[in-house]
Amino acid sequence: MEMEVINWAKVAAYLSAGICMGIGALGPSLGQGYIGGKACESISRNPESYNAIFSTMMFALVAAETSSIYAFIVSLMLLFR
Repeated sequence: MEMEVINWAKVAAYLSAGICMGIGALGPSLGQGYIGGKACESISRNPESYNAIFSTMMFALVAAETSSIYAFIVSLMLLFR
């Protein structure tokens, strides 16, 4: 019976990529929920300003999403390098 050799570098890369995506997605998702909630509150208080609030909300959501995209890129680099 042959023993398999464990490649610890690959194990560490897979583990760190998972942790990177987990932590890297946690902050932006909480921030996006907060942004959406506050935008809905603002629109319910002042429905006439829907267009201004919506466009500002979309810009803020895009800005909040960039950090999770960076975490995704770092995870891919850990897996394929």
